[in-house]
Amino acid sequence: MGKLDGRVAIVTGGARGMGEAHARALLGEGARVVIGDVLEDEGAALAHGLGDEARFVALDVADEGSWQAAVAAAEEAFGPVSILINNAGVLAVEPIAELALAEWRRVIDTNLTGAFLGMKSVHPSMKRAGGGAIVNISSMAAYIAVAPASAYTASKWGLRGLTKAAALEFGTDGIRVNSIHPGMIMTPMIEGAADEATQSARYPIPRFGRSEEVATTMLHIVCDATYSTGSEFCVDGGILAGIRVGD
Repeated sequence: MGKLDGRVAIVTGGARGMGEAHARALLGEGARVVIGDVLEDEGAALAHGLGDEARFVALDVADEGSWQAAVAAAEEAFGPVSILINNAGVLAVEPIAELALAEWRRVIDTNLTGAFLGMKSVHPSMKRAGGGAIVNISSMAAYIAVAPASAYTASKWGLRGLTKAAALEFGTDGIRVNSIHPGMIMTPMIEGAADEATQSARYPIPRFGRSEEVATTMLHIVCDATYSTGSEFCVDGGILAGIRVGD
């Protein structure tokens, strides 16, 4: 028996990277999982490989109609949704003076507006389920700015606050809302953009994290942290602990 037997989950950005790890972890505890992504071929192939308890839906998190269709598909396939992992995210690395407005909006729409629309869209389904758990995947960039990545930093600071606002609003419906703040995690988004050995040399844990380590924290929040809402869980290798000097 898994801790999540009979529960229905939606994972955004679930076709690869951290999203795939979240989907696998939830399935491992008995949940039925709907994988949402704009990467349709990769997402469909993953869901097929995971078996009958997984489904893929094409999901543009920045589009409210796409969200409504995804929740409807989840309910039709498995029943009311009680777990939402807002994982979809994009990164733009450009100085503010050179960042195009369209690129700013792409990052904010995906990372922040997408999570807002997800929580808004899934809320009625979670009420029908009798409650639920929402986990918003933020970043260490919600605490310390990352440059040159102003849009990403702004979106993650916003998501940190949005999580707390939703926790206050959804608590009486039996819905917990928490955030995870990963550090440098080896995913397709950062592969080739950062050198692990050089960048992690001064971390307390001197390496990049793995997607499965973030998924383990996600499972703890969903399954066991039943008195936590509006809380922040860091999976950052100690980056946020401070700076070690003199090495």
